Amino acid sequence: MSEPRKVIVIGSGPAGNTAGIYAARANLKPLMFEGLARGGIPGGQLMITNDVENYPGFASMITGPDLMAAMREQGVKQGVEIRTEDVNKVDLSKRPFTVWAGDDNAEYEAETIIIATGAQARWLGLPSETALQGKGVSACAVCDGAFFRDQDVAVVGGGDTAMEEATYLAGLCRSVALIHRRDEFRASKAMQSRVLSNRKIEILYNTEVDEIFDVSKGEVTGVRVRNNKTNETRLLDVTGYFVAIGHKPNSDIFKDFLELHDNGYIRTKPGTTQTSVPGVFAAGDVQDFVYRQAVTAAGSGCMAALEAERWIAAQSHH
Repeated sequence: MSEPRKVIVIGSGPAGNTAGIYAARANLKPLMFEGLARGGIPGGQLMITNDVENYPGFASMITGPDLMAAMREQGVKQGVEIRTEDVNKVDLSKRPFTVWAGDDNAEYEAETIIIATGAQARWLGLPSETALQGKGVSACAVCDGAFFRDQDVAVVGGGDTAMEEATYLAGLCRSVALIHRRDEFRASKAMQSRVLSNRKIEILYNTEVDEIFDVSKGEVTGVRVRNNKTNETRLLDVTGYFVAIGHKPNSDIFKDFLELHDNGYIRTKPGTTQTSVPGVFAAGDVQDFVYRQAVTAAGSGCMAALEAERWIAAQSHH
């Protein structure tokens, strides 16, 4: 094992890549583990996003994979050392911090750690849902809603997120079918009343999704739903399908060391990326369950690198 690194970045979405770029520019010689999550594709949730229209700087659309490739290339040019390996475990109980990664479980030490492991949307798990991700199937209305302006769409879920997504889409789309498997929502009363009073939103209680069409065409042309009380099926004539049944933050390997929110997201000090362990910072969707956008993730990655740099400087003066 060589000298401890100044900074190790764990994760490679917009937060991880931006943290790497800023840390490299500060001459911290960061090592980034970009991971093999998502079926061997590093780069986070944008890797399953076909078209990105809302990331600043691109007058024409850019695909999610192209945006992440550009960020990665920029990091490499600035001097980020990237390893395409998963981090298997960490020890954040003492400094320098220790990280074990790769098939050989190689050990690395670092003065600071930036966690940018992101989150994953929860899906229903239908093969057609997987096949059409980024082709009409989405887990983010704010990201993709504008592509369905004046069209008919469906939203699956019954919590606050589903209410927010349905309300947001109702402002853009011709109609929204809100599909919920139970006979009542678990969302807050305020969110429910907003949905119930919106004439563009049709609510389908006790209803589950059986199939999404049409995989052979490579686009969403409709959704078959089934009433789980009567077993009646119905075809919804929609072109967009949004899943809003929550996200799971990729925080499991840190839970023994860091304070987490009840929902599993890493708790950071308000207005910062500082975790409950000094010298460990968290950026992007692993700690943000409010905004969950590529641009806010990138912003927090920048914050984490600047805070890590300042923290290292403060330690060296002690």
